[in-house]
Amino acid sequence: MRSIFFFVCCCLALAGASATSTLMAETEGEKIAVPTEVAAIHIVYTERPEDDDPEAYHVKTLTSVLGSEEAAREALVYSYKTAVSGFSAKLTPQQVAEISKQPGVLHVAPSRTLQLHPGTGRPHRM
Repeated sequence: MRSIFFFVCCCLALAGASATSTLMAETEGEKIAVPTEVAAIHIVYTERPEDDDPEAYHVKTLTSVLGSEEAAREALVYSYKTAVSGFSAKLTPQQVAEISKQPGVLHVAPSRTLQLHPGTGRPHRM
């Protein structure tokens, strides 16, 4: 029975390796790996609020998923107010799924850092 549980935990850890990490737990003198969710920065695109300050609207949206305004403010990385309406926040995969269902949320995407190709190192002449 323990070996089946251990096998299932290992499979879950491998299947979600990009979104989870493992925590070592001890049961009945035996150490097992238990997957835990890891938060990553996501960009949440929202409708533009009409009567609210954009940042206050973003905090309210996060609070509805995270449970408290304090947790929402901790998770909030940046509020986008000019070209687009939205925010970036540190969210777990489960929180991403929950916030995607909130009214006013248009799209949620993981934040990515892209590197420009360095080229040949020689200036181009025309």
